[in-house]
Amino acid sequence: MSRPPGPPAGNLPDPTIRMTSGWHCLHLYYAINQEGLEMLEGDGAESARDEARAELAEILDPNRKGAPARIQTSIVSGHKADLGLMLLDPDPLVLDGIQHAIRASLMGAALEPVYSFVSITEVSEYVPTLEQYGQRLVAEGNDPAGPAYAAKLKAYEQREQSMNKQRLYPDLPPWPVMSFYPMNKIRDPLANWYTEPFSSRMEMMSEHGRSGMMYAGKVSQLITASTGFDDFEWGVTLWGRTPEFIKDIVYTMRFDKASAKYAEFGPFYISYIMSPAEAIKHLKL
Repeated sequence: MSRPPGPPAGNLPDPTIRMTSGWHCLHLYYAINQEGLEMLEGDGAESARDEARAELAEILDPNRKGAPARIQTSIVSGHKADLGLMLLDPDPLVLDGIQHAIRASLMGAALEPVYSFVSITEVSEYVPTLEQYGQRLVAEGNDPAGPAYAAKLKAYEQREQSMNKQRLYPDLPPWPVMSFYPMNKIRDPLANWYTEPFSSRMEMMSEHGRSGMMYAGKVSQLITASTGFDDFEWGVTLWGRTPEFIKDIVYTMRFDKASAKYAEFGPFYISYIMSPAEAIKHLKL
């Protein structure tokens, strides 16, 4: 599998923190600190604010030299945060560098970090391998010696490569609405996901996936893994063509057994994608 270009030459990740496949992922959420913002006021306030805005826009510019492989800016609805960032790169220190560049910037005192989530991209163990997909076709009544079976298997093989590349090295869709939330699979004595046999977990996740496919073309989803990295085990990032599609898919999928019986959710952040300059203007920084 070919990889997209990494950081520029001379800024290569330390091989000890580069993963064998996939990218590091960081979600950052900031609230505006009005007192910090007012520190930019006084003599020459307008020029100081202009310089601070320009510096922040440069830090968040996805096209600048040394920027993370992916960086997306959004403004957050509600009181939990004002500015949201999603960052992906082969090198976690490149992501960490964005956080500290903001802290050390002129605008740093005006942006208070209120939530973060650290994770990595992955291909889920519940994505069927080619062999498992073939077994499923046979179980559905397809003749393994027939042309229809061979055609379906070939189509899945091609689709699997594309889907796995998107899971590991995602392109972020240019859709206006974004939702992020962390989640766990629970360990309740009466509903412990981790004591279920793999075949049962696979069946439940297949049902969950079929529900999600109902929203193809309306919602795009990226699941990142955070076991050992953060307080929850996965991060779920959704992009929607309209806000109601986000609500609809989350509501629909909660009726699946994998979610209804075994899922535990953290805080939800709904935000709207903007360029850095648009976000700075909207937030009146």
